[in-house]
Amino acid sequence: MSVRRLDPNQPASFAFTPENVEWAKAQIAKFPEGKQASAIIPLFWRAQEQHGGWLPEPAIRHVAEMLGMDYIRALEVATFYTMFNLSPVGEHYVQLCGTTPCWLRGADELKEVCRKHIGPEGKVSADGKLSWLEVECLGACVNAPMVQINADFYEDLDAAALERILSDLRAGKDVKPGPQSARHSSEPHGGLTSLTAAVAQTSGGE
Repeated sequence: MSVRRLDPNQPASFAFTPENVEWAKAQIAKFPEGKQASAIIPLFWRAQEQHGGWLPEPAIRHVAEMLGMDYIRALEVATFYTMFNLSPVGEHYVQLCGTTPCWLRGADELKEVCRKHIGPEGKVSADGKLSWLEVECLGACVNAPMVQINADFYEDLDAAALERILSDLRAGKDVKPGPQSARHSSEPHGGLTSLTAAVAQTSGGE
């Protein structure tokens, strides 16, 4: 894994909103006395959501103080897990799977779409709407190639479909997550090939 560093441009401070403070207290209370540090993952996740999709250094320090942790231990967690973004991301953050199944099904074409419509990997577009990053397997191999945009999966993609999705997101339009082909979920492309008829009812063990 490549070295992950904090962004050079950081906000002056960070504090949870009152609502998130109450939420954080409830998360911490789930763990026995002396094990409060176990709440660090959900607290980081909520801090990242509050801060527009990335985790700044003051938020890492804030969470460490809430949990009574040494700052360096909290920093180790933040820099280890790639789910935490250490630099700003776009309003719509595209995580593009480049692992073998998606690559075999055309992930390279999707990367070219991202370069064309967003810009270099890891950089936020000039309008602040989009950014993208190639990631490892997101667990939707049967629907390859696919991307995750914020919390949603977009599957069965080709270059034209991804271009349309990115354009619609940039324009503020609603987009449909899930498979972008005609199939439902991960059923076969040509439709069901088994279990196509109702199973006959049996009785008496027959």
